[in-house]
Amino acid sequence: MASISFADIQAAHHRIQHKIKRTPLLESTLLNRWLGQRIIFKADCLQTVGAFKIRGATNFVACLKEQGNLPDHIVANSSGNHAQAVACAAKEFGIPATIFAAKTISEVKAAATRSYGAELKLFETRKEADIAVAEAAREPGTVWIPPYNHADIIAGQGTCALEAIEDAGHADAIFAPCGGGGLLSGSFITARELLPNAKVIGSEPLLANDAARSIQSGQIETLMETPDTLADGAATPCLGDLTFPYIQQLDEFYEVNEQQIAYWTQWLQHLLKLHVEPTCAMSMAAVVSWALSAPPGQTAIVLITGGNISQQSMLKIWQTDYLLQPPNITEQE
Repeated sequence: MASISFADIQAAHHRIQHKIKRTPLLESTLLNRWLGQRIIFKADCLQTVGAFKIRGATNFVACLKEQGNLPDHIVANSSGNHAQAVACAAKEFGIPATIFAAKTISEVKAAATRSYGAELKLFETRKEADIAVAEAAREPGTVWIPPYNHADIIAGQGTCALEAIEDAGHADAIFAPCGGGGLLSGSFITARELLPNAKVIGSEPLLANDAARSIQSGQIETLMETPDTLADGAATPCLGDLTFPYIQQLDEFYEVNEQQIAYWTQWLQHLLKLHVEPTCAMSMAAVVSWALSAPPGQTAIVLITGGNISQQSMLKIWQTDYLLQPPNITEQE
């Protein structure tokens, strides 16, 4: 099993820094006052392709170029931000790309994927798409870029926390959502090197709680069906054999219900004036729980991982307007 070091993340940062954006840190004075803590948001929703995923995909292809192994064709399977990221990275290096996805892919992400020049092949189910991409990857000169379970992907994703910590200077806790665990793994490695005393805290949808179940059982658990959650970026079926050991070492891990996900998506969009995906807004449920139990005046970094939301998702998020009254923080535990 490949191991990923902080040196790998530093190398990824130097490799991709001129190909991606260094996204800003933001905060809300009002939210800080409500929580009694300083909450710093790393706005990777402003990243190229609107999500952190471009970091791992770009690092993966850039590593191939360094090794003199650029392929003739790139394939990937994704119904989310990884699809756009691979399409964009392939275009950057002048390589044709084909993305395999289920027909449930959001229209906005499908359109963005095609806009970067990738061919998008759609299937009735995610399982069919996964089978098709595995077959395509056997073709000579073809490389399959996985969404999270690869050392170069994890190292690339770790650059998000690296930038955030460098720019913030200090933090007592770092929060990120968990899908397949690539971002959280990279963040954990980075935090343990730069801020060894900081807590690294993850969260996932209660309706897609394979990671929480895996932590409890001590082995990788797999979702049997595609979960129906607003946090579609965290709806992966299982962790990877590379990411699971890092997820097991997290300081805390939260399962978040759909009401909390919608609630904090609305409030973060309102407080930060950003288009924020439910997957990253989900972290706020964990932030609130931490803020209530931590000594006052501490600092947390929250990774805002994406800003690509379809019309259908927006309608679900705003079925109930949660902005009519200020948050009752004690009810968010």
